[in-house]
Amino acid sequence: MRIIAIVNQKGGVGKTTTTINLGAALQQQGKSVLLVDLDPQANTTSGVGIPKAQVANSVYEVLFEPGMAGQSVVDHHTGMKIMPSKPDLAAAELELANELNRERRLSQALEAFSVDYVLIDCPPSLGLLTINALTAATDVLIPVQAEYYALEGLSQLLNTIQRVRQALNPELGICGVLLTMVDERTTLSKQVQDEVATHFQDLVFKTNVPRNVRIAEAPSHGQTVMEHDRWSKGARAYKALAKEVIERG
Repeated sequence: MRIIAIVNQKGGVGKTTTTINLGAALQQQGKSVLLVDLDPQANTTSGVGIPKAQVANSVYEVLFEPGMAGQSVVDHHTGMKIMPSKPDLAAAELELANELNRERRLSQALEAFSVDYVLIDCPPSLGLLTINALTAATDVLIPVQAEYYALEGLSQLLNTIQRVRQALNPELGICGVLLTMVDERTTLSKQVQDEVATHFQDLVFKTNVPRNVRIAEAPSHGQTVMEHDRWSKGARAYKALAKEVIERG
């Protein structure tokens, strides 16, 4: 079972979009997939069409009672399983602070599953929720938006990954760096691609995710981009990414 934490402490870089659409593309490749929504904003949950108000058992309950993991999962019509989130999760960082084994709660919960891939949508911070994801993960996927401040904060993220390796999860690897919202027509996108390639070299995925209206529209319909428009540039990009992720296994 590969557990991929999708992490970048910057907001708006495409973590949720990548979690949902990479998951759907892996499912289409015949892989079994569990999505874990570890962000209190619960955008993965609503983005696949699960109303936040209807979520009873969520990842919040699972962090305090890892044995409840099986009861918290929703079977999605795409074939994926979803462990949903709700806004209560925002309080978990404080409430977990004095708990024993607080960094390993998600890791314990995921032992109940036997799927090919677990994709964890992390919050835009490097707090205890993200540490739980990194402790549970086999790999980290880092989405980077093709914009001026793309690399800002990434050294802090890499330091956090290194500290988690040393203290909690020595097996943690980097699956790859994914450029998102790429506009091939602009010089800036090209400059950012070159800069990211210089820093990360072979870790950068060959696939870029373009700026694409269909990707942006899909969550408002509670759909993956493959359901919304399977021939769109966005859908094709995530299918190509899924193949790369499988190859890098």
